[in-house]
Amino acid sequence: MQKELAKTYDPKDIEGRLYEKWLEKKYFHAEVDKTKKPFTIVIPPPNITGQLHMGHALDNTMQDILIRFKRMQGFNALWQPGTDHASIATEVKIIEALKKEGIDKDQLGREGFLKRAWEWKDEYGGRIIGQLKKLGSSCDWDRERFTMDEGCSKAVEEVFVKMYEKGMIYKGSRIINWCPVCHTSISDAEVEYEDQAGHFWHIKYPVVGTDEYLCFATTRPETMLGDTAVAVHPEDGRYMHLIGKKVKLPFVDREIPIIGDSYVEKDFGTGVVKITPAHDPNDFEVGKRNNLPEINIMNDDATINANGGKFEGMDRYAARKQIVKELDEMGLLVKVEDYSHNVGTHDRCNTTIEPLIKQQWFVKMDELIKPAVEAVKNKDIELVPERMEKVYFNWTDNIRDWCISRQLWWGHRIPAYYCDKCGKVVVSKTTPTTCECGHDHFTQDPDTLDTWFSSALWPFSTLGWPEKTEDLEYFYPTDVLVTGYDIIFFWVIRMIFSGYEQMNEKPFKTVLFHGLVRDSQGRKMSKSLGNGIDPLEIIEQYGADALRFMLITGNATGNDMRFYMERVEAARNFANKVWNASRFIMMNMQQMEEAGMDAKVDSVDMSTLTDADKWIISKVNTLTKDVTEHLEKFDLGIAAQKVYDFIWEEFCDWYIEMVKPRLYGDDQATKTAAIYTLRTVLDSALKLLHPYMPFITEEIFCTLKEMEGRLSADESVMISKWPEYKEEFNFAKEEEAVEIIKEAVKAIRNARTEMNVPPSRKAKVIVVSDSEKVREIFANSKVFFASLGYASEIVIQSDKNGIDSDAVSIVTATATIYIPFADLVDIEKEIERLSKEKDRLAGELKRVNGMLANPNFVSKAPEAKLAEERAKLEKYASMMAQVEERLAHFKK
Repeated sequence: MQKELAKTYDPKDIEGRLYEKWLEKKYFHAEVDKTKKPFTIVIPPPNITGQLHMGHALDNTMQDILIRFKRMQGFNALWQPGTDHASIATEVKIIEALKKEGIDKDQLGREGFLKRAWEWKDEYGGRIIGQLKKLGSSCDWDRERFTMDEGCSKAVEEVFVKMYEKGMIYKGSRIINWCPVCHTSISDAEVEYEDQAGHFWHIKYPVVGTDEYLCFATTRPETMLGDTAVAVHPEDGRYMHLIGKKVKLPFVDREIPIIGDSYVEKDFGTGVVKITPAHDPNDFEVGKRNNLPEINIMNDDATINANGGKFEGMDRYAARKQIVKELDEMGLLVKVEDYSHNVGTHDRCNTTIEPLIKQQWFVKMDELIKPAVEAVKNKDIELVPERMEKVYFNWTDNIRDWCISRQLWWGHRIPAYYCDKCGKVVVSKTTPTTCECGHDHFTQDPDTLDTWFSSALWPFSTLGWPEKTEDLEYFYPTDVLVTGYDIIFFWVIRMIFSGYEQMNEKPFKTVLFHGLVRDSQGRKMSKSLGNGIDPLEIIEQYGADALRFMLITGNATGNDMRFYMERVEAARNFANKVWNASRFIMMNMQQMEEAGMDAKVDSVDMSTLTDADKWIISKVNTLTKDVTEHLEKFDLGIAAQKVYDFIWEEFCDWYIEMVKPRLYGDDQATKTAAIYTLRTVLDSALKLLHPYMPFITEEIFCTLKEMEGRLSADESVMISKWPEYKEEFNFAKEEEAVEIIKEAVKAIRNARTEMNVPPSRKAKVIVVSDSEKVREIFANSKVFFASLGYASEIVIQSDKNGIDSDAVSIVTATATIYIPFADLVDIEKEIERLSKEKDRLAGELKRVNGMLANPNFVSKAPEAKLAEERAKLEKYASMMAQVEERLAHFKK
């Protein structure tokens, strides 16, 4: 037995070395093997702009737990990794880098910019992958993909062309969310709403040919420059006579119609609404119904364009201020109300988005979404926790066509080509050669696709689709998607409807949601607050295992969690506990071997096992069942807590302490049984803990196997067999017996603590029970009961005969335990202590009695002070009586 664990647990010493070993041995790699059942997880691909943060750490820890668990269960487990090109985020980063060099994006041109983008990707794109490896992620890195690699790009083109030909993708003018800073459209899912303080401006338009006015309220006065109608409800008696007439639109010298449309609520406000089809999604629909013109009054940078008349060139907010001022001067501003309302902002740059009408590419969602709705309703796809279904259906029930075009250069370019002569659009995977008009030159659409368009194909594009690969047939559909609830709209739903549309099959069976990792005060971690915690710094200080274990414990599925450094330290302490317990076991194995005894036996005669041995074997057997069931139900935190409680309390604090007297004794048979039990239980515990703490369990497991001479070239805990519950190891009788002993030990320890008796002071322990079964249990457990109960001698009897009247009695559910008082306390010292206490109390009584006997004090002191002193008198008198009684007892 040459191999041994280091004296102290040092994650830095083992983690990098073990991860390299796993990579070298290809333990993470999966190939098609039809003799095994597959289990597949696809990683939510982190952005190539990314730096590992706590959300990544939680997400990937959860995935790694599941993949390691299933790998050990014998599944052909594939964890498919990769990264996302993240069009907007990456383009912004590259533009920022170019600015520092004094270079403008447009100076480079599209090809020059893309060359720089690929260079940037090569330099920074793999950074987060390296960080995920430090976390211990057991992804199949041989299969790493990128959303813009050749295969994924081919899949994107295939989907776009196919859906266009089916009429599911179209180009048209619709209201989209426009970011004036990023100069691109964004999808509804990328809009974050926040409360902003604003105003309701009440404005009136004069009705042409009358002395009447129509009054309405708006939060965006500048958009009036693009008004093409004023609407009232067709049955509103106040305004029916005006329908068909016109109002005069200030500033742009335009007359616009008064229309009747049921979109207007008669009972809300004045019952009048200005209609701006080019700048409001609801107005856009009203405009379509009433054949209204669409007048866009804004440039891409949110300045007013030529349609805004004299306000051309002004920023939207500056124009707003000037328009309000001039309306007031014209007598058309009725009043201004303070108003707080939800305003849409771009989730990337926090700029207030502008609804604009633009020519964009869209995906029709009305039919496409139906299978995705039915799949969750029918539980074909399970959302965990189930409450996420409400969020899911809220979005699917209110879905609009998806704007998929982006005015960016980095990303999948839309495979649409326009004839330079006639303008006809041709959607094709390759550049067309001729047009129907006979012309042979085409220009490709300059826009790129929304990042999520390619990410939506991730579960099957990464497995080789659109080719009919063996991988795709074997590993698809995948099993579990682990992701944060914050991207349910961005990614989860889009993968589901894409899976059904392209594969005619769900992309995964289960979606396991987790919450956000917040700081200890419950705040979202952010740069602005300066409260972010770098997972790599935690790993450097405490090790990856401690971080992983902390992230997964004490938190319910789908809930946000708070990050406490104290909990990381607690996880590290747990790792130390596991390490030290394992080292203790191995040291005793070594000593047995040196003494000529076999410490590596594979089996023992069950009759040689004590009640304690069978108890701990039974406990780990039940633990195996519980942990397996919780992992299958995705209760990762509960399973982790059960493993923690078992190892720390049952195994380390109880069983190892129970077994020490046998290990230090001379009985070879019981020593062998003890070591066999320790090794057996440690082996199972390490395997159950491995998915959570892969590094420390690997080091201990391999060291143990090497000591035993069982370490083959490919030995690793991660490819060992997951423990299974065995009915023959269910020792209910022995469990009951040991629990009786544990209860007695706890009771003795509590009593000694209350009496301030040090552990070093041993005492005679007398166990009294009229139950022969209970007396037999204590008799069989004398060795470790004496050790744990700090007993100098154990006496077991059926009645109280012969027990001193001053013995301390401790009552448990099955027995009464007596300990002679003199064994616990040095009587001479106790008399000395009590005498000093009597003198102290006499002084306190004299002082209180003196105060209460003083007429001046009694007449002048507040009632509260008098009550306080009387209470003290009562307390000291009671204490004195007890002290005198104890002294009298000892001085007999």
